[in-house]
Amino acid sequence: MFLQLNHQKLDLYSFSKTLVAECYKLTTSLPAHEKFGMISQIRRAALSVHLNIAEGASRKSAAERNRFYEVARGSVIEIDAALDVAKEINYLDNYKIDHLGEVIVRTFKILTGLINSKAD
Repeated sequence: MFLQLNHQKLDLYSFSKTLVAECYKLTTSLPAHEKFGMISQIRRAALSVHLNIAEGASRKSAAERNRFYEVARGSVIEIDAALDVAKEINYLDNYKIDHLGEVIVRTFKILTGLINSKAD
């Protein structure tokens, strides 16, 4: 926000910021009794994606960057799994998740591409 760094220019950074915002919006529609359960978990995982992308992009070595991107991708998977459970127990019946789904898939694909390109 205050620092003008290269990671802010990445499409991935923009997607992950959208992911955080969409996850926060979605969790406001979940039942209040999930405040310390599913709501907290989804929000922490979403923020983890964004923060690990930012921190990873600042690392000098490809191995270090790759590790942060792997953690971020794991958090994307965590969000997807939590939403799968939320759907199963009908928490998402009144929420349109199409845009969030697109952002999840796009973020996952970009992270996977970055991870695979660093492995070569």
